[in-house]
Amino acid sequence: MTDATPSVPSLRRHSLDAVLAYAWDAEAFTASDVMSAVTLTRSTTIDVLDELVARGLLVEMPNARAVGEYSKGRPARRFALRDDAGLVVGVDAGRGHVTATVADLRGRAVATSRLAVDPERDSPERRRRAAEKVVEATLTRARATRADLVAICVGVPAPVDREGRSPAHHDGFWERMNPRFIDTFAAWAPVVRVENDASLAAVAERTHGAAVDCDDFVALLAGERFGAGVWVDGRLLRGAHGGAGETVAFDRVEGVGSALGLAPRCVDAARAAIAGGTVPAGSALADVDPDTLDAKTVLDLARAGDPGALAVAAEVGAALAVVAGMFGSMFDVRRVIISGALAAGAAPLIDAAAHTLPDALDLPAPEIVASPLGADIVSIGAVAAAIDAA
Repeated sequence: MTDATPSVPSLRRHSLDAVLAYAWDAEAFTASDVMSAVTLTRSTTIDVLDELVARGLLVEMPNARAVGEYSKGRPARRFALRDDAGLVVGVDAGRGHVTATVADLRGRAVATSRLAVDPERDSPERRRRAAEKVVEATLTRARATRADLVAICVGVPAPVDREGRSPAHHDGFWERMNPRFIDTFAAWAPVVRVENDASLAAVAERTHGAAVDCDDFVALLAGERFGAGVWVDGRLLRGAHGGAGETVAFDRVEGVGSALGLAPRCVDAARAAIAGGTVPAGSALADVDPDTLDAKTVLDLARAGDPGALAVAAEVGAALAVVAGMFGSMFDVRRVIISGALAAGAAPLIDAAAHTLPDALDLPAPEIVASPLGADIVSIGAVAAAIDAA
């Protein structure tokens, strides 16, 4: 017969973990606050709080009487997480850049560095060196060292499995994007996490963005290529090889045709309209040089009511509606969130997609919304994921 009774060390570890988890999300608190949230005895709670203070993870604050919150009897001791007890690093290792953010245990950024990477001269070794260089430079800016690190999270434009590794790709792209970062940074921090960039966008949306109150959504990185972070039943979906949300299947979806993102679709549709002479009379779009045309120009014109740009938005929005409909049908999500730099100007595309979407599904159609987090969303998600791992 197996003795399933927890050992004393495991019970102790459970108590420490429970109190630290409470402290991580709380401001200043008392032992009574912890007891009501974690259901430990007073003696155990006080013992654990003292140990966490001794370990440097909590700090004892001025007592309740000193801050005017207590007037009779013995004043309650007050505690708080030591934000500076350690640092985390979030890395956005995109195709053309590597950005690192050093943050405290509350996720407040201390320093950030960015390095451009030439995709045409890229290699696994160059990418590893670039990531190490940027993280080292950011630590220097933060006046910190590797010894201060608690966790590192790296986001890459490739599927990532539970071990932090990417599967083989037919042209080696995934291996270049994730050249075993899990091994590269193993000596830098006690905890290293590698994730797909769109998955980190989903973490960012759930933590700080348009999905704080939502357990079922897709974060759609929709700039140059579609990438989807899928969050269902309150958790991030990964898949056996990290490929949940991979969008190569759009190559075979009528009305979408490829994983090409919203930005190039806007440019291609606008250029085709200009070249084909189908831009309505009086549209400012006709006066734009096709060679210098970009998605921001098209979307700015559409937002201002330009008829030619609105026609482009309707065309691209129809493709977005099919994409959102696919995710709604496959994962039964409540929201599809347009994330990344394009989100700020995506309103014309979202409006056009919303008019098409209700007819595309048997299930209730997902709401399509724009993220408030901007171009730094992968970095934001990487920091949040590093803290979660820590």
